[in-house]
Amino acid sequence: MNKIKKGLGRGLSSLIGESKFEPKTNKLLLSDIIPNKFQPRKIFDEDNLDDLTNSIKERGVIQPIIVRNSLNNNSKFEIIAGERRWLAARKAGLHDIPAVVTEADDLKSLEFAIVENVQRNDLNPLEEAQGYKRLIDEFSYDQEKVSKFIGKSRSYITNSLRLLSLPQEILKFIDEKKITVGHAKILVGLNNALFIANKIIEKKLSVRQAENFVKIFKKNPSIKKSTKDPNLRSLEKNLSEKIGLNVVIKNNKKNKGTITFAFHDNEQLNKIIDIIKSNY
Repeated sequence: MNKIKKGLGRGLSSLIGESKFEPKTNKLLLSDIIPNKFQPRKIFDEDNLDDLTNSIKERGVIQPIIVRNSLNNNSKFEIIAGERRWLAARKAGLHDIPAVVTEADDLKSLEFAIVENVQRNDLNPLEEAQGYKRLIDEFSYDQEKVSKFIGKSRSYITNSLRLLSLPQEILKFIDEKKITVGHAKILVGLNNALFIANKIIEKKLSVRQAENFVKIFKKNPSIKKSTKDPNLRSLEKNLSEKIGLNVVIKNNKKNKGTITFAFHDNEQLNKIIDIIKSNY
């Protein structure tokens, strides 16, 4: 197992080569094959799958999938790498598929799946992070060990795993494609991440716009959820609606404070002056 930890550069063939017997390519019935329970990839893009299906109809399956004997069903083979090819072969109407049968325990099965998907850039960052977390939670890896196995820096693994620290609601937004992983990276570490995520969805902000919104939010505390007296908030709203300008009322415990009228040009300034003059 130590050899595996040198990184992805050695590829799947190197992992296969560490089996206890010489692997060979077989033709297996598609019906005798089941998906990998450790598959880190949750979403298979339908358009890409259709493209692969059309390619398989024309040229067949060129690269064999990798399978192991199922631990739960002796008559079945469990996919280790190549689930997308298996799905596309089914859609193409094939009855069998070339496959390499190899020995692999649960750990190596997960390693195979992560290596293949990361090499092909088939995982989105959230799926990638969840794969690393499974190595840590289920197989007692630490971040340093994951780093050596994947062939990426320790800081890369740390930043990847930080995505999973976001509230479940935000992770669900990513799965539902309401926000992108780019948006999610901006939200990591924010106390008000869910509030901002909802604003991103509501206002349909791009990643760049979301970055600017977070910066403005940090600089302007008045955007944050206010603990201001509801009566003052209501008064601010009524005044703003009447004069068409943003109004902020601040007062302290001694009922001293200020009223601020925000204007953006001379026309709005003259409007404020005219309102004051006409009433006083």
